Amino acid sequence: GGAKGGLPVTRYLRLFKNVSNGWRYLLVKAGILRADPLGFRLPHQVRLEVPRRLLHEFKEIFMEECYSREVRRPLPDRPVVVDVGANVGFFSFFVASRYPNASIVAVEPIPGNFRQLVKNADLNPHVPVRPLQGAVYGRSGKIALSYETADDYTTAASVFAHPATRSETLEVDSFCLGDLLAASGIDRCHLMKMDCEGAEYDTLYNCPPDVLARFDQMVIEVHRAEGPAQNIDALARFLSGTGFETHRSGDILYAGRRHG
Repeated sequence: GGAKGGLPVTRYLRLFKNVSNGWRYLLVKAGILRADPLGFRLPHQVRLEVPRRLLHEFKEIFMEECYSREVRRPLPDRPVVVDVGANVGFFSFFVASRYPNASIVAVEPIPGNFRQLVKNADLNPHVPVRPLQGAVYGRSGKIALSYETADDYTTAASVFAHPATRSETLEVDSFCLGDLLAASGIDRCHLMKMDCEGAEYDTLYNCPPDVLARFDQMVIEVHRAEGPAQNIDALARFLSGTGFETHRSGDILYAGRRHG
């Protein structure tokens, strides 16, 4: 994940702000509550099923606010949000619990993750989170992802080959951003969160300027790779050249469209 989210007391204050029954997390930490998966309630009657294996990711979203902490521009009352690399939906439902009138598209390629994402969507029929199975990339079609087979809920499926001995390749549908917006009926996206394990470079570098112009803000977890343009500095320079102001927190890059 991204930069750590401040002092422990700050993290617990966020937990109780963001999770209505946050005390359940304390029972888990104390070894008293052994359920798996864990049921959490969020504001606006949003429910979330959290596999124990993903408690670290739950903590990143709800206690560290790793993606949302430094989003500098307020979202409108009815924001359109695209969650790229949604995993089981934590960020999507975090947004839904803050913006009950949001429209959210949650994109996830890995079957195990996607099944749990759909399960969380089914727990919340009143919440406009639309799961979409696939990867976001620089072109639409099929791409191969490398991922760790020992893991039901992988958080590290990547377009880059894994050195891990138990990794496997999975072919998935891919969407370029223009096709993703078209398939989702989105004219303007107020916030796109990207955590796609290295696919951010191909996706953004190959996105036409008129498509990029339809995004107001982005928050991108940047995964350093071998190529000369595959690092946070290069990505920030690219986005600055296409009309965004950028700032960063650890390996999280924030980009907001320049006005005027």
